[in-house]
Amino acid sequence: MDAAVEPTRQLVRLRGRSYLAFVFSPSVPIMDWLQDIDATLARSPGFFVGKPVVLDLSTVDLSGSAISHLVMSLEKRGIRVLGIEGCEAVRLTANLPPLLTGGRHAPIQQVEPEKPEVKPPPSSLLLDSPVRSGQSIVFPDGDVTVVGSVSSGAEIVAGGSIHVYGTLRGRAMAGVNGNASARIYCHRMEAELLAIDGYYQTAEEIPDEMRTRPVQALLDGNVMRITPLS
Repeated sequence: MDAAVEPTRQLVRLRGRSYLAFVFSPSVPIMDWLQDIDATLARSPGFFVGKPVVLDLSTVDLSGSAISHLVMSLEKRGIRVLGIEGCEAVRLTANLPPLLTGGRHAPIQQVEPEKPEVKPPPSSLLLDSPVRSGQSIVFPDGDVTVVGSVSSGAEIVAGGSIHVYGTLRGRAMAGVNGNASARIYCHRMEAELLAIDGYYQTAEEIPDEMRTRPVQALLDGNVMRITPLS
């Protein structure tokens, strides 16, 4: 009788993948901060749906029960917290998101006898077609230029500045990696939301005289300014 052949075991394949996450930094009193979140969601419903969110608690002192209540309050608003940073691990119960440290990690480097010349990543992204509704363009490494328009319901997320050579009707978020000098340019302003380094204006806050004309948006301290280009 032939001996049974033991099947070959497959090794578990592990791969790394990075995502651009929004970082929420609550302030006290928490209820007032949640009301600000509600106001943002009222102006842009579903804005954070499907977006990874990290909760930074380094500027507040919350108990374990208060952290649990805050996470549940955000989930009721459709905001799913991917991880928590800036607090002690003992304050996080098993049913809470994990404690994150280190922020953005660099990939593991392999030592090789000879390495081919590695070209630096591009510092800008050029899109020579319009950005349609429902599309999300994320380029955290530099500027994004759109030779065309950005439709309502679309979004552009850039580490640098954003240039739109048509009508900007969707959402534009520049300087997402902490670049306060980033700007947003467009040939015709009809945006749903503008943001630079975390400071934003919604459609209702954009001055009427700046609409339907070429403008630029920039930060003046902690205040976003929208000025005409011509």
